[in-house]
Amino acid sequence: MGYAWTLGGERHRFDDLRALLAAASPRRSGDELAGLAAASEAARIAARYALADLPLRRFLDEALVPYEADEVTRLILDTHDAAAFAPVAHLTVGGFRDWLLSYDADAAALAALAPGLTPEMAAAVSKLMRNQDLIAVARKCRVVTAFRSTIGLPGRLATRLQPNHPSDDPRGIAAAVLDGLLCGSGDAVIGVNPATDSVPNGIALLEMLDALRAQYDIPTQTCVLTHVTNSLAMMERGAPVDLVFQSVAGTEAANAGFGVSLAVLREAEAAALSLGRGTAGRNVMYFETGQGAALSAEAHHGVDQQTVEARAYAVCRAFRPLLVNTVVGFIGPEYLYDGKQIIRAGLEDHFCGKLLGVPMGCDVCYTNHAEADGDDMDVLMTALTVAGCNFLIAVPGADDVMLGYQSLSFHDILTLRATLGVRPAPEFESWLARMEMLDARGRLRELAPQSPQLARLLPYAADAG
Repeated sequence: MGYAWTLGGERHRFDDLRALLAAASPRRSGDELAGLAAASEAARIAARYALADLPLRRFLDEALVPYEADEVTRLILDTHDAAAFAPVAHLTVGGFRDWLLSYDADAAALAALAPGLTPEMAAAVSKLMRNQDLIAVARKCRVVTAFRSTIGLPGRLATRLQPNHPSDDPRGIAAAVLDGLLCGSGDAVIGVNPATDSVPNGIALLEMLDALRAQYDIPTQTCVLTHVTNSLAMMERGAPVDLVFQSVAGTEAANAGFGVSLAVLREAEAAALSLGRGTAGRNVMYFETGQGAALSAEAHHGVDQQTVEARAYAVCRAFRPLLVNTVVGFIGPEYLYDGKQIIRAGLEDHFCGKLLGVPMGCDVCYTNHAEADGDDMDVLMTALTVAGCNFLIAVPGADDVMLGYQSLSFHDILTLRATLGVRPAPEFESWLARMEMLDARGRLRELAPQSPQLARLLPYAADAG
């Protein structure tokens, strides 16, 4: 079924729903690389007019990726909640945008609606929104999860402490963990990307991180971001696995490229739940996504990169994760060319994830060959915090020395908390107070070299390895 719109006397035609969504997307290098982008700015605006007039129900009738050939499409359609969808079922995409920005779309209404929305609906309405619209709606969405700490509560901003090391040296990782804890980071997770992706190495890192957590009774969770099958193997060997990690995408073929399927994820979730390691909740999965993943695997089925990214959140949603984050600028300028595109993508991903009921965070980042810099990341981290982002990722000095890209620093998180008044997860905030690392106003103390607070943590860094 084709779509068309006349703009300024010129008739613009779009062959099918995939073409319409792609043409309506803000400009980005990945869609241009795939040959999906609008042919002109006039065509982009015409596509948005046509999209605004499209009934939301159309997304239930016209699958972008064939049902018979894709388990993600089957997951989306087979789990769709018609009763939850009913309050907005009569709306067009444009009408849905207006409703989302209205007072009627409060936190309770949005939470009730989430099971009735498909990723394609969320992606479509985002294409009609300015950045401020994405922020305003996402801020109203609350997705709260818990394991040892509670993530996503109003007025809170959690952090993943990412202490990566190019050789997985325990002392180097320990120093980075200490740096982050002393800056109040780590309440979402202390999560290491291993340089050597082997089961014995993963177990060694997990045991080191868990020993730290237990020694200081830190109410957080640890994770080695290895492949899900490695996590299964580590659990079989008795390793202290808190969270199971996996990168996921929005099509079956793209997930196959990651070496994963829905069945494997179900097996891993069940195994992690059986360990019963959580104290505040039972959300045991951690997923990462990113625009461009399906295209880079040539598994996008002609769907624009933002829409196929939103489909990944349907995969995430099915497994009740503790954490989901988009590594927004990590894949490179072939997919998000510059700071403007990275900022827009980060806000889109956060909006779509939250609207679908996913506990979204973000790795505010860029690669060194992208047309972006730290000022762009300052804009995005601030906008996401205003938008109610569940967590952000922070690394020592904002420079990941193992993965070779630029992210946020622990001090960036301190700036956001001080400037915007957001606080750590409540359990972690109480721990900081018990460790006497907060002042009378709840702010992180500047510790002297000989302070007792620092002395409590230094033995771990000295003994690691």
